[in-house]
Amino acid sequence: MRRVTGIGGIFFKARNSAALYAWYEKHLGIAREPHGEGAAFRWRDCDTGDEGMTVWSLFPSDTRYFDPSRSPFMINYRVQNLDELLSALRAEGVDVDPRREDYDYGRFAWIMDPEGNRIELWEPSESRQTT
Repeated sequence: MRRVTGIGGIFFKARNSAALYAWYEKHLGIAREPHGEGAAFRWRDCDTGDEGMTVWSLFPSDTRYFDPSRSPFMINYRVQNLDELLSALRAEGVDVDPRREDYDYGRFAWIMDPEGNRIELWEPSESRQTT
């Protein structure tokens, strides 16, 4: 079983999201997508040729989305079979959050690493496998 297939997103907390987005755009050229939820880096998988993207996004400093982690960041990893992976991780003693979220663009679950960092796992929907 292939576990992680890529990085789906990098998220971190900001005290002033608007100012920090402006700084990153001015100095590093990282521009937000028109919908304003962060930047998207588009790429093509060299093994399969599938198109994908990695999202870079800021969250308010008081977000509860990363809880119970106290880290100011969270990484989202793309996976191929979320249910199979979660079963394997549970069997290996990994702390798996019972919460799940399903959207038209994919399925999400969360785990914690041994240092208390929250990790988001994303199985893109079939229609998003190539976007």
